Amino acid sequence: MKTLSHRRQRMNTIMLVLVTPLLFLPPAYADQAPAPTEQSVTSSDTSSLAHQIARTKQYIQTLVESLEQAKGDDKDAIQLQLFNKNEELRELLADAINQQSLDNPQLVQLVTAQRRYTQDAYQYITVRLNTLNEQITQASQEQRLPLINEYAELQQYLSSVFEASWENIRWLEQLDQPTQETRNTLEQRLNQRLRLLSASIDYLRQQYTAQEKQIKSSPDSEKPALQLTQLNTQQRLTIATDGLKRTYQLADQLGIETAEYKRQLFGVTGNITQDILDVDVAYSILSHWSANALNWAEDNAPQLVFQLIIFVLILLVAKLLARLTRSVVKSAVANKNFKFSQLMQEFFVAMSGKAVWVIGILVGLSQIGVNLTPVLTGFGIAGVIIGFALQDTLSNFAAGMMLLIYRPFDVGDFVYAGGVDGKVGNMSLVNTTIRTFDNQIIIVPNSKIWGDVIKNVTRERIRRVDMVFGIGYKDDLLKAEAVLTEIVQSHPAVLRTPEPMIKVHVLNTSSVDFIVRPWVKTDDYWDVYWDVTKTVKLRFDEEGISIPFPQQDVHLNWVSTAPEARSDH
Repeated sequence: MKTLSHRRQRMNTIMLVLVTPLLFLPPAYADQAPAPTEQSVTSSDTSSLAHQIARTKQYIQTLVESLEQAKGDDKDAIQLQLFNKNEELRELLADAINQQSLDNPQLVQLVTAQRRYTQDAYQYITVRLNTLNEQITQASQEQRLPLINEYAELQQYLSSVFEASWENIRWLEQLDQPTQETRNTLEQRLNQRLRLLSASIDYLRQQYTAQEKQIKSSPDSEKPALQLTQLNTQQRLTIATDGLKRTYQLADQLGIETAEYKRQLFGVTGNITQDILDVDVAYSILSHWSANALNWAEDNAPQLVFQLIIFVLILLVAKLLARLTRSVVKSAVANKNFKFSQLMQEFFVAMSGKAVWVIGILVGLSQIGVNLTPVLTGFGIAGVIIGFALQDTLSNFAAGMMLLIYRPFDVGDFVYAGGVDGKVGNMSLVNTTIRTFDNQIIIVPNSKIWGDVIKNVTRERIRRVDMVFGIGYKDDLLKAEAVLTEIVQSHPAVLRTPEPMIKVHVLNTSSVDFIVRPWVKTDDYWDVYWDVTKTVKLRFDEEGISIPFPQQDVHLNWVSTAPEARSDH
């Protein structure tokens, strides 16, 4: 209630000061103005403007008298009417000047009254703003909010007063009255206000930045009070920027140089307006940026160069350590005691080097002042997003880890995996490269390999060669068995242990089949297979043992017929 009463009292004082000069307008011109009514008199006839001006003046006088006796909400309503009526009076005066519907001396008197009005309003608002500034400085943060609201209203009133003063000058110029002195006074006051608002913006902006840093470094218990202080500073900064914009827009009409103020406003708000298209404003912005960049370089270049040198040195050291780490890990995992697969060896070597390299980069970034917390947080968020986007790749990665752990095959093995036969040429955590027997390169995703049957042909050290040879039914069975035994045992690649197996296997349709199963080293498999097959053919030919092929004997029986039966045909 106390704040509301203070606000009403302040509004009463402002309105009395602003409207008092209007009571001394020249008297009514021809007719006595009737009692005021709520409905304004409007007419398209220019001769009625004098009557309307007289009625509006009479109405303003009546409202001022009513204001002295009114209380509470009635005073607020009367104050609003006073402001609106003065606006109506100025509109009527503008029409009268444009239409030249009144005598020139009468118009000059009306404009002169308005000029006194703006001068008195400027003096009062300026004094009130200075007083209010002192009150805001001395008040606590909780008490500043109503004072700042009042300060904002006064700034808006002051901008309106400047705009009305410029309109008064243009009216006087239309009436062929001297305006140079008034114009000079207005330009001086505008320049003064521009400088004052510019200085306030710089100061408040520095205060806001300092308060923001203080909030970030303060404990939670102190943040509410600091945030209230920052809010008050933000409100005052907004008031100053709004006032600067209205002021330089008016100053442009008077030909005052405002490029620097437009540059400052752009730097504070960041809003791109048509003012940026002005050559002077753009040049001022570029010059300011260049000057700031040069000053920053002068202040920070030595430290920045030193930090960059340290960063490069850290990267070089990290690179050397990564190489050394890879060499050490490679030697360690290659030890036969660990029995690591080729894929596991490559995995440990690659991960050790990359881990050292990443740590080196993070240490280097910390030395140049980069905050690693948001960087690591960003990596975590990016990891989640990439995980959703690369589900198939992660599935292959998981299958690669299973291949790494269980080691069903290794590089160099001959395998059947993922529907492909061939020799494993390369393995990674995502895919496996297989070279087929006809020298094709096939890259198979690990998820397909792990989810299918895997046959490792060369995993074991020795293998059994399975062969089948057939002889004819008329050939000597024991002789053939002795020849096969001699051929197998005489081959240098056939192992003595386990013993080779040579047995009569099956009595087939066209042949008697022997199974011949010698054991050999895995690397000698195909050499033994091909050598034994060739030698068997040559020895069977020498020994007169036939190698039958599928055949059928067809027996035809002729039946004779009697001559009588043939003659019947």
